[in-house]
Amino acid sequence: MLYRLRRAGWRTETFGYVAAAESFDSIKSRLVLRISKLAVGEPYFLVGHSLGGVLIRAALNSLPEDVDRPRHVFLLGSPIHSPRLAVRLKGNLLFRVLAGDCGQLLASPSRMGQIGSLTERATSIAGVRGLARTRRAFGNEPNDGVVSLSEVSADWLPNQQQVPVIHTLLPASGRVVEAILRELDSRAD
Repeated sequence: MLYRLRRAGWRTETFGYVAAAESFDSIKSRLVLRISKLAVGEPYFLVGHSLGGVLIRAALNSLPEDVDRPRHVFLLGSPIHSPRLAVRLKGNLLFRVLAGDCGQLLASPSRMGQIGSLTERATSIAGVRGLARTRRAFGNEPNDGVVSLSEVSADWLPNQQQVPVIHTLLPASGRVVEAILRELDSRAD
């Protein structure tokens, strides 16, 4: 994704975190600072995959009022509601160790509900390929193997695109990059 966006003329930056070692709030605080620095100067847009999109929503809802907002936010397979797999796994020791506080946030409907919606223009890009291994968890509902379509959907997020891609591969998908570039081109100033 980064390579294709750069080839299209966009400057890209990444933000890293270790969910197993950092609390959600500490990651969010670092992201607020990063966005505040990024927002100085040229217009920008944000892309968040999975938990990254949840962090972006939380950070944008915590930004100081004097910080310029992004032109657009892209949420790739990013849950809006507690994902059923996280709820199912919240007591699993391995999940608790690997996902840390972030995993517990995802598994908590009340904590997820506190993240809030976005006022920025946003696009949800949802994978609908699914995985045989997780089919029982989702029944007939479209999903990407980790989150269902209903878990990445909200009334405040009417712009949604579905791609036949599994969750992990959403950031690497050419279809996803094309969807992002189409949206950015349609909104060029």
